[in-house]
Amino acid sequence: HLAALAALAERCATDLEPEVERYIALVRSTLKGGGTLFFAGNGGSAAHAQHVATEYVVRYALDRPAARALALSTDSSLLTAAGNDLGFEMIFARQIEAHGRTGDLLVVISTSGASANCLRAVEAARARGLATVGLLGRDGGRLKGMVDVAIVVPSDDTALVQEVQLAIDHHVCSVIEGELGR
Repeated sequence: HLAALAALAERCATDLEPEVERYIALVRSTLKGGGTLFFAGNGGSAAHAQHVATEYVVRYALDRPAARALALSTDSSLLTAAGNDLGFEMIFARQIEAHGRTGDLLVVISTSGASANCLRAVEAARARGLATVGLLGRDGGRLKGMVDVAIVVPSDDTALVQEVQLAIDHHVCSVIEGELGR
């Protein structure tokens, strides 16, 4: 597993560099403009969303001012009400409808690129003028063609995709954190 992860990470470091740089630019412009970073995903990707949002709000490695970031998978009352009343596919979109505004950024994390609730969240974000990034796996699925920046980790192995996606987010956060600390 570690050898496969190392090979995939090395491939992604080279092949995905332009997309990662575009992601960094979107995070930078969002935060410098006073916007909010929204993160959404299911299962392990929901944990990833919470993990990375926390690193922007609290810290990654440096003491610096807090950045505006929120994981859309953390409010159990909201998730269960939206899932029950509107359908599970609306749990993230409804939050974007309530809180998203022009100048914000939505990052969806999906190993399949086909999660219905991430698709609907991107639709809601685009309707409200938010920029969008997809951290995706496999071939990127439908989300690849819907987001402003698609970062597709080219593997069908869910665990490897998730590990590389988190490494990418750690890199992005590290770059941004260095800038926020100034």
